[in-house]
Order: sequence, then C-alpha cells, then structure tokens
Amino acid sequence: MFVLEFFQGIYTLFLTEPAIAFARIFLVALGLFFIYLAYKKVLEALIMLPLGIGMIAVNGGLMVMEAGQVGTLFVNPLAGNINELMYFLQIDFLQPVYTFMFSNGLIACLVFMGIGAITDIDILLARPGMSLFLAIFAEFGTIVTLPIAIAMGLLPNEAASIALVGGADGPMVLYGSLMMARDLFVPITVVAYVYLGVIYAVFPFLVRIIPRRLRAVEMDWRTIPRVSPGAKFAFCIVTFTFLTILFPVAAPLFASFFLGLAVKEAGITRFVEFLSGPLLYGSTLFLGFTLGALLGVDIILNPKVLLLLVLGVIALTLSGLGGIAGGLIFRKITREPFNPLLGIAAVSCVPTTAKVAQKCALMVNKKAMILPFAMGPCVAGVITTAVITGVYINGLRFLGG
Repeated sequence: MFVLEFFQGIYTLFLTEPAIAFARIFLVALGLFFIYLAYKKVLEALIMLPLGIGMIAVNGGLMVMEAGQVGTLFVNPLAGNINELMYFLQIDFLQPVYTFMFSNGLIACLVFMGIGAITDIDILLARPGMSLFLAIFAEFGTIVTLPIAIAMGLLPNEAASIALVGGADGPMVLYGSLMMARDLFVPITVVAYVYLGVIYAVFPFLVRIIPRRLRAVEMDWRTIPRVSPGAKFAFCIVTFTFLTILFPVAAPLFASFFLGLAVKEAGITRFVEFLSGPLLYGSTLFLGFTLGALLGVDIILNPKVLLLLVLGVIALTLSGLGGIAGGLIFRKITREPFNPLLGIAAVSCVPTTAKVAQKCALMVNKKAMILPFAMGPCVAGVITTAVITGVYINGLRFLGG
C-alpha cells in the first residue's frame, strides 16, 4: 500500500467508492477515445484533442489534498465564497481561466469574435430571402426539442439549454447554458461539441433522403450579384444595433460576432489577423482543455446526462431534417436552379455545414460548386440561433424560470 500511496492517481482509486473509481477509469478511456478520433480527423481536432487531454488529466490526476480530501490541481467549479475562490485561484492552474472566462461567458464571446472575423456575408446580402428562409427551417430542432425535453422531465431552463444544441453553434450553447442552466452547462456544452464534431461524418448520410438528381444540381456562382464593402459594413452595424436593442441579454454575443465581422469588412488587417488567428485558436484551445478538465466523475454520474445525450441527438437530427425540408420547399418556389443541399448548410456550424453541403454535392456531381451559395444560409443560421438564444433567455426571465 505504501508503494500505491506514492502513485496517488492509482492510490485514490482505492479510496473512493467502486462506482466512482469505475467512472474515473471510463472517463480516462473516453478521453483517450476522443483523442484517437481527433487524431484520425473523425472528430474536430481543434476542440476534441484538448478536451480529451483535459478529461484524462482531471480523472487520472486525483490526489490526496489537505484534510485527507481527494482532489486535483486543475479547477474547482464549486468554489463559492471569496476565501474559497482566492484559495483555488492560487492552487488550481485552470481556476483563473474558469473564473474569469467561463463563468461569465467571456470564452464564448472571444470565439465568436474570431468566427466573425472569418465569416463571409456576401451571399447572405446577395440572397437574403433564400438564406433566412433556409435558416429558419434549420432551427426546427432548436424549437421542437424544447417541449420534448420538458415532456421528458427536464426543467424549462434545462430544456431550453439542451434545445440550443439544434443550432449547432458551440459557443452559443455554452453561453446559453451558462445563462439558463449553470449546473448543467458542462455536460450540455460537451454534448454539443461532441455532436458538432461528428456532423461532418453523419450529415452526409442524412442528406441521402434528397434524391440524387437534386443533390447534383449545379448553381452558377457568377449569378451572385456583387455586394459593395460599404453595404456589408453598414449591414454589420445596423443588424448589430437592431438585435442588441431587441435582446439585450444576448448583447455580448451580438457585440462579439459583429465586432469581428465589422473589423473584417472595414479592412483593418491587423485586427483581422489577431481575431482570426491567435484569439480564435487560443480561445478554442482553452475552451476544449478547460471543458475536459471540468468533465469529472460528478458529471458522468449525474442521471440527467444520458437524457441530455438523447436530446442532443434529437435536436441536431431535427434541425438537419428541417434544413433539408427547407431546401426542398425552396426549390419548389424558386425559378432559378437550386440545390436543396443548401438546406443542411443552414444548420449553423460555420463553416462546417457549408463544407458538408459542398462535399455531398461533389459526391454526385464533380461540377456542382455550391459552397459560395452555402455560406449564406450558414451565416444566417448563426444569426437566427443567436436570436432564439435571446428569446429563450428573455422568456425564462419573463416567466420567472
């Protein structure tokens, strides 16, 4: 036993209940699995690799702390009073990141700034009707999952948080769950990022319900009218102002996204390079790593986690089907050649779902270049998801939920 005490990661397995010990082993194995899938590019490596490493670290690195308690040197999200918080800020090396970037939603806003700086809004402004039409249909899962989750036993705030997974926007889910269901924000956000990581592999199978001949429809990108830089910049400022006035509770998200977008359209190169490079990828790294470090045994033993996993699948699947339905309907009402695969791009995982639409088109027709068109509904989906997030948060506050 003395030898085991020296290797405390193993020793602490024998100090806890068998269920907790097995849960730790399971989470370490799951972290290794995520790392493998990230390395093989099955999951999104940018988020899943640091998340997997964080999971292994926090579940394998348990040690005996002061007063015989078992803990880690990573993060304590339950630190409540000032004295406790100051103690852990000096001991746990990820505590400053969690306290000053997660608990207030800053990390999500930083990622959104970077996303704004790499977002192309030309097709959104050139084809606003098409883009918004598809984006609204692609919110089907975000809307319908709310009553489904309540019927399955979740509280309204928890149901609204997991429903946001249907919007396929990781930072939005993180921000929304922090605002509405803080106790469940870790499993909800992890569910969101895991599922978003497999979109690239799963959605190509979902779109097969669209007839092959329709997936092969070619669209001429030369028909896209040119949008002036001034019009794009004006759109950023006017839309941001309008949405902020309507939904102040989601103003940090709007401000972050449209700041990145405005900087890009204003041609401020140095800011664009910073937001789209160091800020975006640095924030993504700490987002994944800290989420992994928060994914401890208490999360996996929460009886609601399995329900969240099921509801996450429901939300994303319904949103995908809604987007496909929107694409098929829009094809019926438009006179121009239209590929209904653009509907799946409206599930707003920028730019992944747009790339999925392009990938699926090329699988049946090597000449079907639809990516420029797909970015319109993809960006519109970001805006509609942000609006729904604001509606949910406002609605819960209004109803006292």
